[in-house]
Amino acid sequence: MTVNQWAELDKKYIWHPFTQMEEWTRSDPLVVERAEGNYLVDTEGRKYLDGVSSLWVNVHGHCKSRIDRSIMEQLGKVAHSTLLGLAGTPSIELAEKLVSITPAGLNKVFYSDSGSTAVEVALKIAFQYWRNLGAEQKRLFVTLSQAYHGDTIGSVSLGGIDLFHSIFHPLLFHTLTVSTPFPYHYPELSPEECREMSLGQLREIAEKQTDEIAAVIVEPLVQGAAGMIVHPRGFLKGVERICRDHGILLICDEVATGFGRTGKMFACEHENVSPDIMCLAKGLSGGYLPLAATMVTDSIYRAFLGKHTEYRTFFHGHSYTGNALACAAACANLKIFSEEKVLESCQPKIAALTQRLAQDVGPLPHVGEIRQCGFMIGIELIENRDLRSPYSPERRIGAQVTQDIRKHGVILRSLGDVIVLMPPLSITMDEIGHLVSATALSINEICGA
Repeated sequence: MTVNQWAELDKKYIWHPFTQMEEWTRSDPLVVERAEGNYLVDTEGRKYLDGVSSLWVNVHGHCKSRIDRSIMEQLGKVAHSTLLGLAGTPSIELAEKLVSITPAGLNKVFYSDSGSTAVEVALKIAFQYWRNLGAEQKRLFVTLSQAYHGDTIGSVSLGGIDLFHSIFHPLLFHTLTVSTPFPYHYPELSPEECREMSLGQLREIAEKQTDEIAAVIVEPLVQGAAGMIVHPRGFLKGVERICRDHGILLICDEVATGFGRTGKMFACEHENVSPDIMCLAKGLSGGYLPLAATMVTDSIYRAFLGKHTEYRTFFHGHSYTGNALACAAACANLKIFSEEKVLESCQPKIAALTQRLAQDVGPLPHVGEIRQCGFMIGIELIENRDLRSPYSPERRIGAQVTQDIRKHGVILRSLGDVIVLMPPLSITMDEIGHLVSATALSINEICGA
């Protein structure tokens, strides 16, 4: 079948996520057929460096032999068996591994299918936890402005990106919002002043409404969908301290930041934070299969124990909870981290990325900001650097750059006019050079000198 035939079938049958389909049906889509290491290959045999890890999920490259073998071995045993009333060996093995590598105290694992569902599970656990303890008035959640926690109704209620969420406001529950500490949006303030401004807001809310707040939820260190907003040092630790002082649960959404993306296994480790609830997905299975986990402390878990007639049970589940193939892939993923010393090998790569971005991209006249935390990078494009004036949305500059860069053999995706780079941890030094130089070329070609 030709590339045009594949494209026409796609346009005829598939509704793509976050995509204006009227525009899509007039486009010439790239159709991926296979993958090799850090590259995707289209139906014409052209190779593209996967610069966003297939939407932030791929960790060790595609067709990683150890994960492939693990899945095939599991296929020879059982592909799926429910965890409702039964146990399964791959889910048990993975849970033990997760408890051993996550922050202290997270000793219980609840499986689901995606980042959205991991967050949905977290908010429902937090809500029911307080009800089980008799504190039914503790039902409010505190979020950060510009937060993104997924696309199910509960997780959307915790979000704050109007472009994605405003249409659904009539369906959502009320939350309390704290201004994100945006050093980039308050140029007159230092990062420390931004941090204290936001922590002051949170502290004031916590003091006034302690008896009503169930939990605070944050994307630790980096707000991804907001445009790779990196929080000032000490902000996450300050949030934890306020939660502890006021008897409020802390939920850390590590869906995007987990599994090495920030240079450590989990972003919480940078500030020695141990949340009450942690949400995991994306890189959990190495980018192979849908899998998510919501981890909680023993004290939260114990609040759900009791006689059947007390109805403390957590009545929530998914048909594919703890899927054997996905858990086998995840176990192999974690073995690769350990045995191949992945986090150690990432440090010089992060340094090289930082250096090359500063050298090749930072000086470009239409680059307003480079925001980076490990392998999570956002390049903000602006029309006038001196005035910090943005491009008009109608011009879709970010989308134009990510379309143009394909001719240089790279696949990227933008968040508005923020170009996102989030390569697999397996990217090589040569590939880092290619990724950055191609990005600089396309920014120049689209934005002009």
